[in-house]
Amino acid sequence: MKIEFLDGKVQEFHEACNMFVVAKSISNSLAKKAVAAKIDGELYDMSYVLDHDAKVEFIMPESEEGVEVIRHSAAHLMAQAVIRLFPGTKVTIGPAIENGFYYDFDPKEQFTEEDLIRIEEEMKKLSKEDIKVERFMMSREEAIEYFEKLGENYKVEIIKEIAKGEQLSFYRQGDFVDLCRGPHVPSTGHIKAVKLKSVAGAYWRGDSKNKMLQRIYGYAFATEKDLKDFLRLMEEAEKRDHRKLGKELELFFLSEYGPGFPFFLPKGMVLRNTLIDLWRAEHEKAGYVQIDTPIMLNRELWEISGHWFNYRENMYTSSIDDVDFAIKPMNCPGGVLAFKYQQHSYRDLPARVAELGKVHRHEFSGALHGLFRVRAFTQDDSHIFMTEEQIESEIIGVVNLIDKFYSKLFGFQYSIELSTRPEKSIGTDEIWEKAETALAGALNHLGREFKINEGDGAFYGPKLDFKIKDAIGRTWQCGTIQLDFNLPERFDVTYIGEDGEKHRPVMIHRVIYGSIERFIGILIEHYAGAFPMWLAPVQVKVLTINDECAPYAKEVVAQLKEQGIRAELDDRSESIGYKIREANGRYKIPMQVIIGKNEIEKREVNVRRFGSQAQESMELDAFLAMVKEEAKVKFKD
Repeated sequence: MKIEFLDGKVQEFHEACNMFVVAKSISNSLAKKAVAAKIDGELYDMSYVLDHDAKVEFIMPESEEGVEVIRHSAAHLMAQAVIRLFPGTKVTIGPAIENGFYYDFDPKEQFTEEDLIRIEEEMKKLSKEDIKVERFMMSREEAIEYFEKLGENYKVEIIKEIAKGEQLSFYRQGDFVDLCRGPHVPSTGHIKAVKLKSVAGAYWRGDSKNKMLQRIYGYAFATEKDLKDFLRLMEEAEKRDHRKLGKELELFFLSEYGPGFPFFLPKGMVLRNTLIDLWRAEHEKAGYVQIDTPIMLNRELWEISGHWFNYRENMYTSSIDDVDFAIKPMNCPGGVLAFKYQQHSYRDLPARVAELGKVHRHEFSGALHGLFRVRAFTQDDSHIFMTEEQIESEIIGVVNLIDKFYSKLFGFQYSIELSTRPEKSIGTDEIWEKAETALAGALNHLGREFKINEGDGAFYGPKLDFKIKDAIGRTWQCGTIQLDFNLPERFDVTYIGEDGEKHRPVMIHRVIYGSIERFIGILIEHYAGAFPMWLAPVQVKVLTINDECAPYAKEVVAQLKEQGIRAELDDRSESIGYKIREANGRYKIPMQVIIGKNEIEKREVNVRRFGSQAQESMELDAFLAMVKEEAKVKFKD
């Protein structure tokens, strides 16, 4: 048989052989290091025996797929450690997740934080033992009998749901066996960098009617260096936590009377309105008009749009005069009605219609997280109605507008993903193919790289997702462009073409900030609360050394406000050192101005900037001109 490798080289083998043998034919070190193999695009264990011509690629532990294999295997390693330390514990499922893994257990007694330390140490021992991980098959019936003898009722329940007669794959490492598709690392020695994070409650199969289990979360990486770098990142992220900073900076709070419904305080509203004012100005320049649609609409509308049948579990509903209504979870159906209100001609297209719409979505209480996961938020929605010939140019226009905000204003690096048709969707295959091709074509025209994200589109159309990277390397999905041939059809939206006949427009749904609340949370953590001058709720803090300085300090504040600068006066009877520490350390004010006797006599100001010990004396007029220039919104070239 002939095997073609990633570099294009072809090698012949005279008999069937496993991936270790194939890897060893290249080098001994490759056979020792590889954690899996990709055969004709599919992942397999290194023990897999190949008996036909194929293309083979070996998966290294540091690769994205390699780390995924390690994390999945680490879940099994943790389960083995738990069984060793706590006999009688029943195991359920343990998947790989972002940055690590988890496993759900049903122990005799609840795990403690001290138990996590013991389990982690046991995992390290098992890793040093370098236990071989073996894949084997059993029939459904054999598997049920096997796990019933062990008293593993959760595994039995899972297996009983599988079709009779089906062969199932299992993995054995020493005295531990688990049902799994794999692939897994060749031996436990390949799992070198793990750290257990926490233990939490989790209902069996996510159903509150079932028993509460114990879920242990852990991190896993290819190397100790990768793990340590990640843990340092987590420490930094904790310092930047927007919930903590939001409270310290007096931006927002969350109340037990409204879980998932944030309250914005005056300084938070300044930040929010600054973002919104900029958004409005830039959209007006780009040819958008703004509308506002009702927050609650008749059930019939949501049935036409498809939300009632595809998104009902996330919607809040009420009955008015015996008629069902729903609070909008999305702005698009209202936007369609607003466009349809008047008959349009081809001369009106493209019609770029923007809306800052408050939406509500039901989220489980356990999923709520500060501003990142809420139940009520404002979307900076826009809906563009256009002809098919205008699709590419409009997508290009939106991509460029998103780039203006992300790259040229905030300095974010970002990536783009094209999300294709999900399993739960509306519309024909032909329409979906046309929409997906149009999105890809626009990005190709721009020369922009993108990744395909299979099956993650909206139920009504494919989309482009824009994922920004913050100051400490974390990725956040914010902007999106969704191309929709379906809603105009469902709502019977038309325009009059050049031929005088009615035609069906195509629709783009798009956001830049996404959720304004979530975007604010991202910015708080990105800047660690130290916002740039143009965005800071308080741009200049004027500090007095003593009471005699108050009149001149008030004059400085008044002149700053006349220039449109957000300035505050601190004339409290506190030491100047305390005032500086508070303005600089807690509130992270971009610029602090100190007023003393010398400044009054010379009509000057003493200027300090956030994070700096340096001081600069300036004439008042020169200072006002400098601050006015620095407070302007600046887009990079």
